[in-house]
Amino acid sequence: MYNADKIIPALIIFFLLITLPFWYSWASGKAAYAPEPEIITQEKQCLETKQWMREKHMDLLTEWKESAVRQGKRTYVARDGREYEISLTATCLRCHSNKAEFCDRCHDYVGTKPDCWHCHTPPEAPAR
Repeated sequence: MYNADKIIPALIIFFLLITLPFWYSWASGKAAYAPEPEIITQEKQCLETKQWMREKHMDLLTEWKESAVRQGKRTYVARDGREYEISLTATCLRCHSNKAEFCDRCHDYVGTKPDCWHCHTPPEAPAR
């Protein structure tokens, strides 16, 4: 093999440089910055746990749409037994009233464009 003494070390260095971000995130124990949405009110109790809401809030909203619009059911029973009105505006937006600081921050991070605002009026940003 011609110039093997130069090519093999160069390939190893190239491989290490290309995979450096992976090794760095693995060694640090966390992948990357994830935004923390801002909650406007002091009430910290949500419908479900924070982790559950992060993972399944779109499924919940889809289920609410089916229940409220198509079946006329207007009450949601949480996993802990508490009851809530099925309403994006009256329930969710009561605490999460700043679309830019709450909704957009996370949706921009994950690169999704939800279609909630085709039917619902986006909340106005509160004056500070």
